Amino acid sequence: MIVTAKIYHEITISGFGGQGIVLNGSILGKAAAIYDKTNATFVQSYGPEARGGACSAQVIVSDTIISYPYVHQPSILIAMSQEGYESNIDSIKDGGMLLTDSDLVKQRDVGKRYLSYSIPASRIAEKMGNKMMANIVMLGFLASFSNVVTTESLKKAIFDSVPKGTEEKNLGAFEAGYEYGSKEKQG
Repeated sequence: MIVTAKIYHEITISGFGGQGIVLNGSILGKAAAIYDKTNATFVQSYGPEARGGACSAQVIVSDTIISYPYVHQPSILIAMSQEGYESNIDSIKDGGMLLTDSDLVKQRDVGKRYLSYSIPASRIAEKMGNKMMANIVMLGFLASFSNVVTTESLKKAIFDSVPKGTEEKNLGAFEAGYEYGSKEKQG
């Protein structure tokens, strides 16, 4: 018997070390598997540098068994560096979604193959007092535009995953990204 997935998302998050790319992947996977009770895989890769080197996180969310944990063709690409954008842009699934940090990534024109959003995540996070929360701003925007995981599960996963004492600030960054996305949806 072949089981067809009703829920199936391949997500690639790319950037450079120190941006919280791997943390975002972990949060998405935790939100899906623990709080939304779906299946999820999470794979990370990064260069030898502690900070500044290329890194990525790959997350697959499905309501059926995931037999291969690596993303082949992301339905969602979150690019937080130009290098991460360039190395992944051609792999986005037709009809998928691209989210970039407008302060760090210059997008090229690819027509209407997928939905494309440029979010000033670094600027929003900086206005909130900590540029390091740009990754969480991006998760908020993603939550406002997609149904990969529920907003509540993401909030719980953020609360459980960020350093103790920073939970409320990170949830504020999530809300700021969500609000920005909600305004974008309204046009």
